[in-house]
Amino acid sequence: MILSSAHRPHTGPLLKVEGLHKAYGALTVTDGVSLEVGAGELHAIIGPNGAGKTTLIHQLAGSLRSDSGSVTFAGEDISRLDMVQRVKRGLARSFQITSLLDGFSVLENAAMAVQARSGSSFRFFAPAAHEKRLIDEAMAVLTRFGLEDRAQRRAGSLSHGEKRQLELAIALATGARMLLLDEPLAGTGHEESERLVALMQELRTTHTLVLIEHDMEAVFALADRVSVLVYGRLIATGTPAEVRADPAVRAAYLGEEEAA
Repeated sequence: MILSSAHRPHTGPLLKVEGLHKAYGALTVTDGVSLEVGAGELHAIIGPNGAGKTTLIHQLAGSLRSDSGSVTFAGEDISRLDMVQRVKRGLARSFQITSLLDGFSVLENAAMAVQARSGSSFRFFAPAAHEKRLIDEAMAVLTRFGLEDRAQRRAGSLSHGEKRQLELAIALATGARMLLLDEPLAGTGHEESERLVALMQELRTTHTLVLIEHDMEAVFALADRVSVLVYGRLIATGTPAEVRADPAVRAAYLGEEEAA
């Protein structure tokens, strides 16, 4: 099964962020954010609404240029690279930003990502599902996510949870080494959430994941480490147990969440 690209050997953190800053006029959204994510780690970023979490994901993915600071991936400074260039290096984002082609089949959507990995534009994708190599690789990804029996259905006809599965499959089909997941459980029902949590548990065996999620039960069950973002600043990073016990975190965020 071909799911990830070849990468040169690298020691040290897979992702290193130093002093990342983004402001809109007088409003500072990310304020000197620094963190490291090791290869094979599931690193969660949590915080209250308006903390700057999604802006940070945009900065990591390359869809938003930072005012200052640096992003290093697999030992390479990618701060000036756009989103497409970062995807080609193995850093892909999913959820809340992935635009499925609703009029195309599930298979064609997956084949799009396989085709884009070789340098083709996402826009010129109509012939993609007619090439055997693309079909085989796309079907391998769909099978991993339990969507093989939906391959010929229009993407727009899928349930909300199935669309989330397909979005994740598409991110993986790009050959990603690290996946940035922006609230994958948002809007899903109990059964769909359980299915997605199980998929993330399985994905962590082969990929590095950075997860933004409001479901604290899922975060503390999944994460190796957790970083807490409040008003654009990271106030704590540690294991789930360390973060849960941190007085500053409880005062700023967790106490309020757990009491809700």
